Amino acid sequence: MTTGEVQSSGHQSHVWRNRAILVLAVIVVLVIAYFILASFIPRWWAQRIANTVHGSFSSGIWWGLVYGLVFTLVPLLLLVFAVRVWKRKGGKFIAGASVIIALVAATPNLMTLTIVLGGSNAAHAGERVLDVEAPAFRGANLVGAITAAALFVLLLALMGKRGIDRRRATKAAEKPKAPANPPMTGEN
Repeated sequence: MTTGEVQSSGHQSHVWRNRAILVLAVIVVLVIAYFILASFIPRWWAQRIANTVHGSFSSGIWWGLVYGLVFTLVPLLLLVFAVRVWKRKGGKFIAGASVIIALVAATPNLMTLTIVLGGSNAAHAGERVLDVEAPAFRGANLVGAITAAALFVLLLALMGKRGIDRRRATKAAEKPKAPANPPMTGEN
């Protein structure tokens, strides 16, 4: 073994050690951020919704439907777009950007979900705020999300049917057509 080989393997161990330390530091920061945000986000989001709804049932239903529909359908459509552009030139970048935008667009529904399904004190405080200041918002949000999912499935079915029709048309164009009247052979 030469000195160059020893130095390069020693250098590699330092690189891996530094990477491991960096990964551990990032994990620790993410865990700390999670605990801080888990106690803050549900209360904050419930207050934002309460400020929008102003305690009105009709307003709670309207905004719940809008949030559920828009912030479910848009992310799903962006994910379909990401899948469709993946193999095109520059598609991986566009698909990645679409996925990130889809996650950002889904954030309002995810924050509402942390209030509804969360077991923390902040989630329970958010539930109380929504019950009093934004009545019917949670149920309408669920109905809007289910409606968006149904529209999305319908859209996928239409896209699938369009693809099947397009393939049939391509196959039909490739096949030579038989003449409508067979040639006469002279026999009756």
